[in-house]
Amino acid sequence: MKDVIYVTGHKNPDSDSICAAVAYAELKNKIGTVPAVPIRLGEISRETNFILDYFGVEAPHLVETLKARVADLTYDAVSTISPEISLKMAWQIMKKNNLTTLPVTDEKGALVGLTSISNLTSSYMDIWDNNILSKSNTTIENILDTLSAKIIYQSKENPAFPGKIVVAAMQPSSAEQHIEEGDIVICGDRKDAQAIILEAGASLMIVAGSHTVDDEIANKAKEVGCTIISTPHDTFTAARLIVQSIPVSYVMTKDNLISFSNQDHVEDVKAVMQKTRFRQYPVIDKNGKVLGSVSRFHLISQNKKKVVLVDHNERTQSVDGLEDAEVMEIIDHHRIAAVQTGNPIFFRNEPVGSTSTIVASMFFENGIRPSKKIAGILCGAIISDTLLFRSPTSTDTDKMILKRLAEIAGIDPEAFATEMFKAGTSLTGRTITEIFNQDYKVFNIDEYKVGVSQVGTMDIEGFEPMKAEMISFMQEKAEKENFNLILLLLTDIIKGGSQIIAVGKNKEIVNKAFNVTLTGDDIYVPGVLSRKKQVIPPLTAAIESLKE
Repeated sequence: MKDVIYVTGHKNPDSDSICAAVAYAELKNKIGTVPAVPIRLGEISRETNFILDYFGVEAPHLVETLKARVADLTYDAVSTISPEISLKMAWQIMKKNNLTTLPVTDEKGALVGLTSISNLTSSYMDIWDNNILSKSNTTIENILDTLSAKIIYQSKENPAFPGKIVVAAMQPSSAEQHIEEGDIVICGDRKDAQAIILEAGASLMIVAGSHTVDDEIANKAKEVGCTIISTPHDTFTAARLIVQSIPVSYVMTKDNLISFSNQDHVEDVKAVMQKTRFRQYPVIDKNGKVLGSVSRFHLISQNKKKVVLVDHNERTQSVDGLEDAEVMEIIDHHRIAAVQTGNPIFFRNEPVGSTSTIVASMFFENGIRPSKKIAGILCGAIISDTLLFRSPTSTDTDKMILKRLAEIAGIDPEAFATEMFKAGTSLTGRTITEIFNQDYKVFNIDEYKVGVSQVGTMDIEGFEPMKAEMISFMQEKAEKENFNLILLLLTDIIKGGSQIIAVGKNKEIVNKAFNVTLTGDDIYVPGVLSRKKQVIPPLTAAIESLKE
């Protein structure tokens, strides 16, 4: 597995989640020894796009899961063989490299079959058909290599060997009765026997003992179109070895091949391996090209992916497959919730308005001045999360850090905030799904499953034509995913309040939490700007009071 640390914010990321991940990855790369890579768990909002584009920062790579894939394993590099090579050569490659299985590939490197030691030996032991060379289309090159032979004469008229294998270890008169046209005949140095072999129309004559033939026999071979080769082996050894010249394609496994893509999840690979008993399995890419081989050993010795969580610490908000990863650090400014770790970790949680405030502080604490680009995106995230200090979550620390970052980035926070909010809060041309998922989080409060989406806008009235469709979307989501309550906060950045839309089987909790009475499915609550400080705490208190 590659030695890298992934830095990620939460699902449906807001500007703070994205910018904090990018900035903290840069800090880790400056002070650490293991490379850090920022990733994101969802689409980037218009506001975040504005921030990244303004300062020329590339968006993090989208990752759907941290579940281990085959590509993350240190699987074996493996030799591949072509279908044409002989059984003998395949066997030698296996012995030399201490392998039990070899992938067979075409000219483009794509997997076409598998051959194994058991495959070779069982095939060899089962071969009693003396027409095997003909049936397997064995080439002269394979025969020469297997028998360590050399060509005395090669017929261009008859390149194939359509007959059976015959050992002419008998009187010439007896041999004549057994040899038919097209046969492959192994013989010694008796000229009379060689002449009968040629007269019978053999396609290949193999002369044992490194003997050659005289000119008369050679000329006769040219007349009848019979290839002659000479091997140093005796007739018994030559007869035993020649079967090993058949091509691997004849005995390889080519049906119901079990191979794994380098993008397959390790848990799925384990399930397949539990049902099969092969020692090694080919690993292929999306084009079917063989990359290597994987075995049970590689699964046992797998290392977990390393991850740093920023701007969240709840499993429901985090990356899929987190249970298969190793959480190294958490940097956050929210309530402490449900992420469990196997080892002690660095956990920094502060009651400030933005995770980016914490990340910026860590730059300065380590004596590192963030680059102009990083300082800029941290400014954007702090302004976004604190609504330029209109939010009750804002602190003097946020203000002090923003001032310092703005000087490095060369921006006027007030002017930048106006541009950013204008670019990010327009609802024109956006789908209901895009609006809802812009900044959406799931919370488990006691036994209640609660979803809360927040959308900052400078024009709540512009949302009115979409309201009915949004409520229908939320109701369907609540029913399908078994939510007790789903809220949408339309936060008016200018007026400093939120229109709360509520659906779900327990939506009456909103009345108790905010001391209001829902009018149908929604209510405007002045002064509510922060989901973290003004929404989740009263919802938690209201739900807990139901147990009393």
